[in-house]
Amino acid sequence: MAEGERDEGWRPDVLGEGFEQLELPLGSDDEGEVVATLVRYRPRTAGRFTWPWEQRRGAASGADVLYVHGWSDYFFNPELAQFWAGAGARFFALDLRKYGRSLRPGQTPGYITNLADYDADLEAALAAMGHGAPGDGATDDPGRAASARPLILVGHSTGGLTLSLWAARNPGRAAALVLNSPWLEFQLSRVGREALAPVITFGARIRPTGPLPNVDLGFYTRTVSKEQGGEWEYSHEWRPDRGFTTHPAWLTAILAGHATVAAGIDVGAPVLTILSARSTIQPQWTEAMRSSDIVLVVDEIAERAVRLGPNVTVARVDGAMHDVFLSREPARAAAYASITRWLRGYEPGR
Repeated sequence: MAEGERDEGWRPDVLGEGFEQLELPLGSDDEGEVVATLVRYRPRTAGRFTWPWEQRRGAASGADVLYVHGWSDYFFNPELAQFWAGAGARFFALDLRKYGRSLRPGQTPGYITNLADYDADLEAALAAMGHGAPGDGATDDPGRAASARPLILVGHSTGGLTLSLWAARNPGRAAALVLNSPWLEFQLSRVGREALAPVITFGARIRPTGPLPNVDLGFYTRTVSKEQGGEWEYSHEWRPDRGFTTHPAWLTAILAGHATVAAGIDVGAPVLTILSARSTIQPQWTEAMRSSDIVLVVDEIAERAVRLGPNVTVARVDGAMHDVFLSREPARAAAYASITRWLRGYEPGR
Protein backbone atom coordinates (compact mmCIF):
# COMPACT_ATOMS: atom_id res chain seq x y z
CA MET A 1 0.00 0.00 0.00
CA ALA A 2 1.30 3.45 -0.89
CA GLU A 3 2.16 6.10 1.70
CA GLY A 4 -0.89 7.61 3.40
CA GLU A 5 -3.40 5.73 1.27
CA ARG A 6 -6.12 3.45 2.60
CA ASP A 7 -6.28 0.15 0.75
CA GLU A 8 -9.36 -1.68 2.06
CA GLY A 9 -12.54 -1.82 0.01
CA TRP A 10 -11.06 -1.37 -3.46
CA ARG A 11 -12.40 -3.59 -6.26
CA PRO A 12 -11.89 -3.89 -10.04
CA ASP A 13 -13.28 -1.02 -12.10
CA VAL A 14 -15.21 -1.04 -15.38
CA LEU A 15 -12.19 0.43 -17.19
CA GLY A 16 -10.33 -2.84 -16.84
CA GLU A 17 -6.76 -3.74 -16.00
CA GLY A 18 -4.96 -1.30 -13.76
CA PHE A 19 -8.13 0.49 -12.64
CA GLU A 20 -9.87 -0.01 -9.29
CA GLN A 21 -12.79 1.73 -7.62
CA LEU A 22 -13.79 2.49 -4.05
CA GLU A 23 -17.35 3.38 -2.99
CA LEU A 24 -17.49 6.32 -0.57
CA PRO A 25 -20.70 6.42 1.54
CA LEU A 26 -22.09 9.92 2.05
CA GLY A 27 -25.25 9.21 4.00
CA SER A 28 -28.66 9.68 2.42
CA ASP A 29 -31.09 12.32 1.21
CA ASP A 30 -34.75 12.30 0.16
CA GLU A 31 -33.81 10.14 -2.86
CA GLY A 32 -32.05 7.48 -0.80
CA GLU A 33 -28.44 6.37 -0.40
CA VAL A 34 -25.82 8.87 -1.54
CA VAL A 35 -22.31 7.75 -2.53
CA ALA A 36 -19.32 9.03 -4.44
CA THR A 37 -16.91 6.68 -6.23
CA LEU A 38 -13.14 7.04 -6.29
CA VAL A 39 -11.20 5.43 -9.15
CA ARG A 40 -7.46 4.83 -9.04
CA TYR A 41 -4.98 3.73 -11.68
CA ARG A 42 -2.22 1.30 -10.78
CA PRO A 43 -0.41 -0.04 -13.85
CA ARG A 44 1.13 -3.48 -13.69
CA THR A 45 4.87 -3.84 -14.02
CA ALA A 46 6.68 -7.19 -13.90
CA GLY A 47 3.51 -8.95 -12.76
CA ARG A 48 2.78 -6.69 -9.79
CA PHE A 49 1.10 -3.38 -9.13
CA THR A 50 3.56 -0.51 -8.91
CA TRP A 51 3.29 3.23 -8.93
CA PRO A 52 5.27 4.98 -11.69
CA TRP A 53 7.12 7.10 -9.14
CA GLU A 54 8.78 3.89 -7.93
CA GLN A 55 10.48 3.57 -11.32
CA ARG A 56 11.38 7.00 -12.65
CA ARG A 57 11.00 10.73 -12.18
CA GLY A 58 8.68 12.77 -14.34
CA ALA A 59 7.19 16.25 -14.39
CA ALA A 60 4.72 15.31 -11.61
CA SER A 61 6.88 12.83 -9.69
CA GLY A 62 5.98 12.70 -6.02
CA ALA A 63 2.48 14.14 -6.52
CA ASP A 64 -1.06 12.81 -6.23
CA VAL A 65 -3.66 13.82 -8.82
CA LEU A 66 -7.42 13.99 -8.25
CA TYR A 67 -9.58 14.46 -11.36
CA VAL A 68 -13.23 15.61 -11.26
CA HIS A 69 -15.51 15.38 -14.31
CA GLY A 70 -18.03 17.87 -15.68
CA TRP A 71 -21.81 18.00 -16.10
CA SER A 72 -23.57 14.93 -17.57
CA ASP A 73 -20.28 13.08 -17.36
CA TYR A 74 -18.10 10.60 -15.47
CA PHE A 75 -14.49 9.40 -15.64
CA PHE A 76 -13.88 7.15 -18.65
CA ASN A 77 -10.59 8.37 -20.14
CA PRO A 78 -7.77 5.86 -19.48
CA GLU A 79 -5.35 7.93 -21.55
CA LEU A 80 -5.61 10.78 -19.04
CA ALA A 81 -4.70 8.39 -16.22
CA GLN A 82 -1.81 7.02 -18.27
CA PHE A 83 -0.48 10.53 -18.93
CA TRP A 84 -0.35 11.41 -15.25
CA ALA A 85 1.11 8.01 -14.38
CA GLY A 86 3.77 8.55 -17.02
CA ALA A 87 4.52 11.92 -15.44
CA GLY A 88 5.21 10.10 -12.17
CA ALA A 89 2.00 10.87 -10.25
CA ARG A 90 -0.50 8.65 -8.52
CA PHE A 91 -3.76 9.19 -10.40
CA PHE A 92 -7.26 9.18 -8.93
CA ALA A 93 -10.60 10.25 -10.42
CA LEU A 94 -13.87 10.94 -8.63
CA ASP A 95 -17.39 10.27 -9.87
CA LEU A 96 -19.39 12.73 -7.77
CA ARG A 97 -22.69 11.80 -6.15
CA LYS A 98 -25.46 10.99 -8.64
CA TYR A 99 -23.03 10.74 -11.58
CA GLY A 100 -21.67 7.70 -13.38
CA ARG A 101 -20.59 4.94 -11.03
CA SER A 102 -22.25 6.80 -8.15
CA LEU A 103 -25.72 7.16 -9.71
CA ARG A 104 -28.35 5.00 -8.01
CA PRO A 105 -31.83 4.04 -9.31
CA GLY A 106 -34.45 6.68 -8.61
CA GLN A 107 -31.95 9.51 -8.18
CA THR A 108 -32.04 12.76 -10.15
CA PRO A 109 -28.79 12.66 -12.17
CA GLY A 110 -26.31 15.38 -11.25
CA TYR A 111 -28.79 17.20 -9.01
CA ILE A 112 -27.46 19.45 -6.27
CA THR A 113 -28.57 22.76 -4.79
CA ASN A 114 -25.22 24.08 -3.54
CA LEU A 115 -21.81 23.32 -5.04
CA ALA A 116 -20.33 23.39 -1.53
CA ASP A 117 -22.24 20.16 -0.84
CA TYR A 118 -19.59 18.45 -2.97
CA ASP A 119 -17.11 19.20 -0.19
CA ALA A 120 -18.25 15.94 1.41
CA ASP A 121 -17.46 14.00 -1.78
CA LEU A 122 -14.06 15.62 -2.11
CA GLU A 123 -13.12 15.15 1.54
CA ALA A 124 -14.09 11.48 1.43
CA ALA A 125 -11.95 11.00 -1.67
CA LEU A 126 -9.00 12.90 -0.23
CA ALA A 127 -9.16 10.93 3.01
CA ALA A 128 -9.04 7.67 1.04
CA MET A 129 -6.03 9.03 -0.86
CA GLY A 130 -4.26 9.97 2.38
CA HIS A 131 -4.97 13.70 2.07
CA GLY A 132 -7.59 14.04 4.80
CA ALA A 133 -7.99 17.41 6.47
CA PRO A 134 -6.51 17.79 9.98
CA GLY A 135 -9.12 16.94 12.59
CA ASP A 136 -11.38 14.92 10.30
CA GLY A 137 -10.36 11.61 11.80
CA ALA A 138 -8.27 10.59 8.79
CA THR A 139 -5.12 12.22 10.14
CA ASP A 140 -5.52 11.51 13.85
CA ASP A 141 -4.41 7.90 13.42
CA PRO A 142 -0.59 7.86 13.11
CA GLY A 143 -0.92 4.88 10.76
CA ARG A 144 -3.04 6.99 8.44
CA ALA A 145 -1.29 10.32 8.58
CA ALA A 146 -1.97 12.93 5.95
CA SER A 147 0.17 12.42 2.90
CA ALA A 148 3.20 14.66 2.48
CA ARG A 149 2.81 14.24 -1.27
CA PRO A 150 1.69 17.42 -3.11
CA LEU A 151 -1.90 17.36 -4.35
CA ILE A 152 -2.74 18.39 -7.92
CA LEU A 153 -6.43 18.98 -8.64
CA VAL A 154 -7.60 18.45 -12.22
CA GLY A 155 -11.13 19.50 -13.17
CA HIS A 156 -13.18 19.61 -16.36
CA SER A 157 -16.00 22.11 -16.95
CA THR A 158 -18.31 22.05 -13.90
CA GLY A 159 -15.66 20.01 -12.12
CA GLY A 160 -13.21 22.85 -12.69
CA LEU A 161 -15.65 25.32 -11.13
CA THR A 162 -16.30 23.01 -8.18
CA LEU A 163 -12.60 22.41 -7.50
CA SER A 164 -11.75 26.12 -7.80
CA LEU A 165 -14.37 27.06 -5.22
CA TRP A 166 -13.24 24.22 -2.92
CA ALA A 167 -9.59 25.26 -3.17
CA ALA A 168 -10.47 28.86 -2.31
CA ARG A 169 -12.29 27.62 0.82
CA ASN A 170 -9.38 25.32 1.70
CA PRO A 171 -6.18 27.29 1.14
CA GLY A 172 -2.98 25.30 1.29
CA ARG A 173 -4.55 21.90 0.62
CA ALA A 174 -3.75 21.83 -3.12
CA ALA A 175 -0.31 22.43 -4.60
CA ALA A 176 -1.65 23.16 -8.10
CA LEU A 177 -4.83 23.22 -10.19
CA VAL A 178 -5.07 22.10 -13.82
CA LEU A 179 -8.41 23.16 -15.30
CA ASN A 180 -9.72 21.72 -18.55
CA SER A 181 -12.25 24.18 -20.03
CA PRO A 182 -13.61 25.11 -16.59
CA TRP A 183 -17.18 26.44 -16.53
CA LEU A 184 -16.33 29.72 -14.80
CA GLU A 185 -18.95 31.91 -16.47
CA PHE A 186 -22.41 31.50 -17.93
CA GLN A 187 -22.61 31.22 -21.72
CA LEU A 188 -24.64 34.44 -21.93
CA SER A 189 -21.82 36.38 -20.18
CA ARG A 190 -21.97 38.25 -16.88
CA VAL A 191 -24.77 40.54 -18.06
CA GLY A 192 -26.89 37.59 -19.14
CA ARG A 193 -26.14 35.72 -15.92
CA GLU A 194 -27.12 38.68 -13.75
CA ALA A 195 -30.34 39.17 -15.70
CA LEU A 196 -31.26 35.49 -15.59
CA ALA A 197 -30.32 34.76 -11.97
CA PRO A 198 -33.40 36.35 -10.31
CA VAL A 199 -35.74 34.48 -12.66
CA ILE A 200 -34.05 31.13 -12.07
CA THR A 201 -33.85 31.76 -8.31
CA PHE A 202 -37.59 32.45 -8.21
CA GLY A 203 -38.24 29.27 -10.18
CA ALA A 204 -36.03 27.33 -7.76
CA ARG A 205 -38.19 28.47 -4.84
CA ILE A 206 -41.44 27.55 -6.58
CA ARG A 207 -40.41 24.29 -8.26
CA PRO A 208 -36.76 23.44 -7.55
CA THR A 209 -36.73 20.18 -9.51
CA GLY A 210 -38.90 21.31 -12.41
CA PRO A 211 -37.30 20.53 -15.80
CA LEU A 212 -35.71 23.37 -17.73
CA PRO A 213 -35.78 23.41 -21.55
CA ASN A 214 -33.16 21.11 -23.08
CA VAL A 215 -30.78 23.14 -25.25
CA ASP A 216 -28.45 20.20 -25.95
CA LEU A 217 -28.93 19.22 -29.60
CA GLY A 218 -26.61 16.21 -29.35
CA PHE A 219 -23.77 17.87 -31.26
CA TYR A 220 -21.25 17.39 -28.45
CA THR A 221 -21.96 13.66 -28.34
CA ARG A 222 -21.43 13.59 -32.09
CA THR A 223 -17.92 15.00 -31.62
CA VAL A 224 -16.98 12.55 -28.85
CA SER A 225 -18.74 9.21 -29.42
CA LYS A 226 -16.88 6.65 -31.52
CA GLU A 227 -20.19 5.57 -33.07
CA GLN A 228 -20.72 9.09 -34.42
CA GLY A 229 -17.27 10.00 -35.67
CA GLY A 230 -15.50 10.73 -32.40
CA GLU A 231 -12.78 8.60 -30.80
CA TRP A 232 -14.26 7.43 -27.49
CA GLU A 233 -16.32 4.57 -26.14
CA TYR A 234 -18.27 5.08 -22.93
CA SER A 235 -21.59 4.37 -21.22
CA HIS A 236 -24.41 6.31 -22.88
CA GLU A 237 -26.48 5.66 -19.78
CA TRP A 238 -23.98 7.45 -17.57
CA ARG A 239 -23.23 10.08 -20.23
CA PRO A 240 -26.51 10.56 -22.15
CA ASP A 241 -26.45 11.79 -25.74
CA ARG A 242 -28.37 14.98 -24.96
CA GLY A 243 -27.23 15.46 -21.40
CA PHE A 244 -29.07 15.25 -18.10
CA THR A 245 -32.24 17.21 -17.52
CA THR A 246 -31.42 20.51 -15.80
CA HIS A 247 -33.41 22.02 -12.93
CA PRO A 248 -33.83 25.55 -11.50
CA ALA A 249 -32.26 24.75 -8.11
CA TRP A 250 -29.22 23.19 -9.81
CA LEU A 251 -28.78 26.14 -12.17
CA THR A 252 -29.10 28.56 -9.23
CA ALA A 253 -26.14 26.78 -7.61
CA ILE A 254 -24.10 27.08 -10.81
CA LEU A 255 -24.90 30.78 -11.24
CA ALA A 256 -23.91 31.43 -7.62
CA GLY A 257 -20.56 29.76 -8.31
CA HIS A 258 -20.06 31.92 -11.39
CA ALA A 259 -20.81 35.06 -9.40
CA THR A 260 -18.28 34.07 -6.76
CA VAL A 261 -15.55 33.60 -9.37
CA ALA A 262 -16.47 36.87 -11.10
CA ALA A 263 -15.98 38.71 -7.82
CA GLY A 264 -12.49 37.24 -7.57
CA ILE A 265 -11.17 34.36 -5.46
CA ASP A 266 -7.77 32.98 -4.55
CA VAL A 267 -7.40 29.22 -4.93
CA GLY A 268 -4.10 29.42 -3.08
CA ALA A 269 -2.04 27.61 -5.72
CA PRO A 270 -0.73 28.04 -9.26
CA VAL A 271 -3.39 27.42 -11.92
CA LEU A 272 -3.09 26.14 -15.48
CA THR A 273 -6.27 26.65 -17.52
CA ILE A 274 -6.39 24.80 -20.85
CA LEU A 275 -8.90 25.95 -23.46
CA SER A 276 -9.65 25.55 -27.13
CA ALA A 277 -8.43 28.32 -29.40
CA ARG A 278 -12.02 29.06 -30.46
CA SER A 279 -15.71 28.44 -29.84
CA THR A 280 -18.37 27.34 -32.33
CA ILE A 281 -21.79 27.79 -30.72
CA GLN A 282 -24.67 27.62 -33.18
CA PRO A 283 -27.91 25.64 -33.77
CA GLN A 284 -26.72 23.89 -36.97
CA TRP A 285 -24.13 21.13 -37.19
CA THR A 286 -20.79 21.86 -38.83
CA GLU A 287 -17.62 19.78 -38.97
CA ALA A 288 -15.82 22.70 -37.32
CA MET A 289 -17.46 21.52 -34.09
CA ARG A 290 -15.00 18.63 -33.98
CA SER A 291 -12.12 21.07 -33.47
CA SER A 292 -13.57 23.82 -31.28
CA ASP A 293 -15.47 24.33 -28.02
CA ILE A 294 -19.20 24.07 -28.72
CA VAL A 295 -20.25 24.41 -25.07
CA LEU A 296 -18.50 27.50 -23.64
CA VAL A 297 -17.35 30.88 -24.93
CA VAL A 298 -13.64 30.31 -24.46
CA ASP A 299 -12.62 33.98 -24.57
CA GLU A 300 -14.86 34.70 -21.57
CA ILE A 301 -13.53 31.65 -19.71
CA ALA A 302 -9.97 32.86 -20.31
CA GLU A 303 -10.87 36.23 -18.80
CA ARG A 304 -12.55 34.63 -15.78
CA ALA A 305 -9.61 32.28 -15.20
CA VAL A 306 -7.31 35.13 -14.23
CA ARG A 307 -9.65 35.87 -11.31
CA LEU A 308 -8.72 32.59 -9.63
CA GLY A 309 -5.56 33.92 -8.03
CA PRO A 310 -2.27 35.72 -8.64
CA ASN A 311 -0.55 32.86 -10.54
CA VAL A 312 -2.70 31.79 -13.49
CA THR A 313 -1.50 30.48 -16.84
CA VAL A 314 -3.89 30.16 -19.79
CA ALA A 315 -2.98 27.75 -22.61
CA ARG A 316 -5.04 27.88 -25.82
CA VAL A 317 -4.94 24.71 -27.93
CA ASP A 318 -5.72 24.88 -31.63
CA GLY A 319 -8.16 22.16 -32.68
CA ALA A 320 -9.30 21.33 -29.15
CA MET A 321 -12.89 20.52 -28.20
CA HIS A 322 -14.69 21.42 -24.96
CA ASP A 323 -13.08 18.49 -23.17
CA VAL A 324 -9.59 19.12 -24.43
CA PHE A 325 -8.52 15.56 -23.58
CA LEU A 326 -11.22 14.06 -25.79
CA SER A 327 -10.05 16.05 -28.82
CA ARG A 328 -8.34 14.54 -31.82
CA GLU A 329 -4.85 13.26 -31.11
CA PRO A 330 -2.81 16.29 -32.30
CA ALA A 331 -4.75 18.63 -30.00
CA ARG A 332 -4.52 16.18 -27.09
CA ALA A 333 -0.79 15.86 -27.59
CA ALA A 334 -0.41 19.65 -27.58
CA ALA A 335 -2.45 19.89 -24.39
CA TYR A 336 -0.43 17.21 -22.62
CA ALA A 337 2.77 18.95 -23.72
CA SER A 338 1.52 22.23 -22.26
CA ILE A 339 0.88 20.51 -18.92
CA THR A 340 4.36 19.01 -18.91
CA ARG A 341 6.01 22.39 -19.62
CA TRP A 342 3.94 24.05 -16.91
CA LEU A 343 4.66 21.33 -14.35
CA ARG A 344 8.38 21.59 -14.97
CA GLY A 345 8.14 25.33 -14.33
CA TYR A 346 6.23 25.10 -11.05
CA GLU A 347 7.47 21.66 -9.91
CA PRO A 348 4.48 20.97 -7.60
CA GLY A 349 5.73 17.42 -7.09
CA ARG A 350 9.06 18.48 -5.66
